[in-house]
Amino acid sequence: MIYTPLTVRAMNIAYSAHHGQYDKGGVPYIFHPIHVAESMTTEYAVCAALLHDVVEDTDISLADLEIVFPPEVTKAVSLLTHRPDQNYADYLRAIRNDPIALEVKLADIAHNSDLTRLDAAPELHDRLSKKYAEAIRILNSHE
Repeated sequence: MIYTPLTVRAMNIAYSAHHGQYDKGGVPYIFHPIHVAESMTTEYAVCAALLHDVVEDTDISLADLEIVFPPEVTKAVSLLTHRPDQNYADYLRAIRNDPIALEVKLADIAHNSDLTRLDAAPELHDRLSKKYAEAIRILNSHE
């Protein structure tokens, strides 16, 4: 992971925002954005990875993040925030136009595709595997 004052700030915000949250496997949720951030190649991508679920899953708003982070980070976080009224394929198509958001989303999907993290029924594994394969196809296409 890249450690700078900005990434440390993102770590602290993500840690506080996700405090008390757990993933479907019972692991503290913060380990997911940290894992995604560890594979990023730039400071801004690390920040976006750490914050990629903050707006969607916590009380922190994009406006809150815009006070602290440069537009390159907050634009990526905005794109990575899947809104309830947004078609999933359209959400993915928007992401692929931003290099930071695309790098984060591909790493996010890779981590989410590790179904050993879930103590779930095989039918859920099949559904998620198909969902993530389709997401990767859309992200890598030019349709």
